[in-house]
Amino acid sequence: MKKTSIIPKPVTEYDLRLLRIFSSVVEYGGFAAAELALGITRSTISVHMSNLETRMKLTLCRRGRGGFSLTEDGQAVYRAVIELFDSLNDFSLLVGTLGKELSGELVILCADQLDSFKQQKLAQVIQQLHDDSPNLHIVLDGDAIATIEKQLLKDKAHIGLFPSYQQIEGLSYTALSNEPIYLCCAKEHPFFSQVDSAISEQALAEVAAIHPGIDIDSEGKAQLMKLNLSAKSYQFDTRKAMILSGRYLGYMPQSYIQEELNQGQIRIIKPSSHTYQFNLSLVTKRSPREVNKVNLLCDIFKKVFQVN
Repeated sequence: MKKTSIIPKPVTEYDLRLLRIFSSVVEYGGFAAAELALGITRSTISVHMSNLETRMKLTLCRRGRGGFSLTEDGQAVYRAVIELFDSLNDFSLLVGTLGKELSGELVILCADQLDSFKQQKLAQVIQQLHDDSPNLHIVLDGDAIATIEKQLLKDKAHIGLFPSYQQIEGLSYTALSNEPIYLCCAKEHPFFSQVDSAISEQALAEVAAIHPGIDIDSEGKAQLMKLNLSAKSYQFDTRKAMILSGRYLGYMPQSYIQEELNQGQIRIIKPSSHTYQFNLSLVTKRSPREVNKVNLLCDIFKKVFQVN
């Protein structure tokens, strides 16, 4: 005879608590690792897990010398738990959009380290956001472009700031700023003391250079094809460090290296011919779940960055 779960319908607050503990144990890979995150002892976690298995009449996990692992039933329950908590979050977000005053999280993700000018502009955006909607909890963080795209499409982020070299279906792009990127070398590099006319295209193609690590537009690709791309670095701050080593050429926006240019630590090579455009875009989901928050952000960004 098939065992019947004793978890009542509807699910109680106690069941939700047990499921949250179960979810944490899975995400942290075991009882010991989840101890600190949950703020309860391993023995208490074990009791809660046993209670959950008893209530569900299922064996959810195996623990012992072989380590922690989920049973087939445990994997199915974990997937259902993720969907359950996502639904609860969706409900909270929906309710948050119904009031006159916006509240809850507002997530802004950046793929690049911003130069001082853009940091000042972003500070103005945050200032106005805080003044206009003080109940919003602003989350400002950085991540890889591919991750930001996924977060936007899943409604886990409201705005992304990154270059629009490739455009993904389902996302909307608004150009915020545009500036040229130049080929650079540092003081320790052999080209530093040579005038541009003495640096041949063949010589440029023979020395080590840095690839940005992503597919860029055709103009940028044409420039990169001229070089010996033997290293990779997407972030401008890490790329600058590689250039400063004196062992690599690399493309950088002038705004990110102005201090080094002034100090004579970096120089630009052949600026009239070895350059392409860096476009920073404001990226949103075309049909976001929290449209009021996204519209508020877009309006402020466009105003601050003076975008029509």
